[in-house]
Amino acid sequence: MHLEQTIAALRFDPAVPVWLLVLLGLLCLVALAPALWARARGAVLRAAGFAVLLAWLSGPRLIEETRTSLPDIGLLVVDQTASMQIGKRTALAEAARKAIAGQAARFPDLELRSVVVPEGGDGGTRLFATVARALADIPPGRLAGVVAITDGQVHDIPPPERLASLLGGAPLQVLIPARGEETDRRIRVIAAPSYGIVGHPVTLKVAIDDLGVAHPAATARLTIRRDGERPVTETVPVGAAHEIELPITRAGLTVVELSAEALPGEVSALNNRTVVAINGVRDRLRVLLVSGEPHAGERTWRRLLKADPAVDLVHFTILRPPEKDDLTPLNELALIAFPVRELFLVKLREFDLIILDRFQNRGLLPMPYLRNIADYVRDGGALLMSVWPEFAGPGSLANTPLAAAIPARPVAGEAGVIEGPFRPHVTDVGARHPVTEALPGAPSGPGPAPAQDPAPAPGPRAGPAPAGDPAWGEWYRRIEASSVEGDTVMSAPDGSPLLVLDHIGEGRAALLLSDQIWLGARGHEGGGPQAELLRRLAHWLMKEPGLEENALTATVENGVLSIAQRSTAETPPAEISVTDPDGASRTLKLARLGPGRAGASLQAGIPGVWRASDGTRTAYAAVGAANPLEFADMRATASLMGPPARASLGGVHWLDDGTAQGSPPALRRVEVGHDASGASWIGLARRHDHLVSGIAGLPLLPPWLALPLILGLVVGAWRREGGA
Repeated sequence: MHLEQTIAALRFDPAVPVWLLVLLGLLCLVALAPALWARARGAVLRAAGFAVLLAWLSGPRLIEETRTSLPDIGLLVVDQTASMQIGKRTALAEAARKAIAGQAARFPDLELRSVVVPEGGDGGTRLFATVARALADIPPGRLAGVVAITDGQVHDIPPPERLASLLGGAPLQVLIPARGEETDRRIRVIAAPSYGIVGHPVTLKVAIDDLGVAHPAATARLTIRRDGERPVTETVPVGAAHEIELPITRAGLTVVELSAEALPGEVSALNNRTVVAINGVRDRLRVLLVSGEPHAGERTWRRLLKADPAVDLVHFTILRPPEKDDLTPLNELALIAFPVRELFLVKLREFDLIILDRFQNRGLLPMPYLRNIADYVRDGGALLMSVWPEFAGPGSLANTPLAAAIPARPVAGEAGVIEGPFRPHVTDVGARHPVTEALPGAPSGPGPAPAQDPAPAPGPRAGPAPAGDPAWGEWYRRIEASSVEGDTVMSAPDGSPLLVLDHIGEGRAALLLSDQIWLGARGHEGGGPQAELLRRLAHWLMKEPGLEENALTATVENGVLSIAQRSTAETPPAEISVTDPDGASRTLKLARLGPGRAGASLQAGIPGVWRASDGTRTAYAAVGAANPLEFADMRATASLMGPPARASLGGVHWLDDGTAQGSPPALRRVEVGHDASGASWIGLARRHDHLVSGIAGLPLLPPWLALPLILGLVVGAWRREGGA
């Protein structure tokens, strides 16, 4: 910044009004006209005198300004988005930034400001949005130009007219940290459903594209891996849509990883793979409810199941058991025969859950049909039994082939039926089980050990009930069990099993050793958790993923991989092995989060399928690209930024010359409107902007000069005309 004085303008300050000055000019012309017509010898001197008179009256002045020159401002924009992390791009960009900043410091009339283009999320590289924010603080008359160090993958290039307005005539220089145009192969998901119906296939539509290749390959190998299973490889056409049919075999999240073989010479294989997460849902849950006879709690089951819109309920109540025979005419009976063969032989496996509510074997179901139910459970079905005193009698289902699917055996006879008020308790195992975990009104914390029975039930995983009484109403009858398998999640105050859950083969079974749960629905003594308990119980039996009692899950949110482990066993949290999409493994120590729960988290910056394993269970999580547009095309290219740079008289320069630091171009100053780029140099314009700090006026015809001049010309004209 320095001071200078310069003539800025010629101004007039008339001594008389302008109209009078014009009138005097016309009078002068009238006075001169005869002399000029007659070609008198003094006409020229007379005209000169009139001209000086008019000029003096117009008050001509030279305006002299004292100016303070201002330095020009250049903008250096450095792209630091995800695609700039590939190869040597970051190192080349940093070397170029330092070189340009060092050269700019040698120009006293240039100020260089640096800004960074941050990661833009789903919007890609927003370079010009960053430029616009930076230019808001730079006067347009001082902008020398914009130097952008980027790989060329910019997703907010404005139209030419808007770009010209943004730059205001300043050049745009683009420096690309690469040796030249690059090639890349990508896999692109065209269509993928977010959910699928269990038992039905879904269709994915994908395409493999070769970018920057003059002659793309005709085909490429596509590898499909589902939930870490053995991969399947297909040969697909390049550049064309390809459909993949995937069966949905279970409820919950199914993670599918798709990867394309590498293209020789491509810049990166990061976008050669992608992941698709499909949530498997059941179309309708078909439930068969069989009530042994009408009773007060029957409506509780029906209301619960009918309230769930995802459940199709088939309900039968046995009103006429075989031993009931009277002389009532058939045309007066509003009953139908119990469809035993259709339900328990033909359509048994169409049901997701069978509920036997106070059902006893009165000869309704032949032994082969009961064996069918047991086989149905072992093969993946679900059975829920709510029993009453007949379960301890001679006609108990525990004495039939169905016993193979019942997780407890009753104490036979009158000793097996316990009458008297009691409150159900959640056991220690139940406090860790998703069916009974944190039930409304249940206390927490370990309670006293169960009372020692002369013939204790071998419930290896029952455990004591938590301390304190639950805020539930009392029940008044239960069935004593002599043998228990599976998990006892609810018990009587003395520790006797009340609700037992078990895995049987591929299926599940639950036994409720009381018929009193309906009292909670009536609000007896404050009610109970029957609605939530029975809802969870039904969905656990039907293998809903969120109610798995021993599970390892992995989820990703906002770039963080969260691993959760739950178990009914009271063991210290395990160590988890985590494998990222590149195959690198690490070990995480889980932290205890609550009863039966442990978890850990870590940053998941690599897109693809992450795998977590505790040695017995494995979980998968799909991590999409943090910035999909950044990974859609990994090439360094001038195809996008070249046209706007050349339109502004700037240019494109490649930084990679085969050396580690590259070769940044030399920086020069150029005049506005001149070419600002050469083979090895870039230019920033001189804008010559300034501030006016002072103004002075210099009269061109001061009175001391004008009057003698006028008199001299008039006398000269008179003498010349008089001599004639």
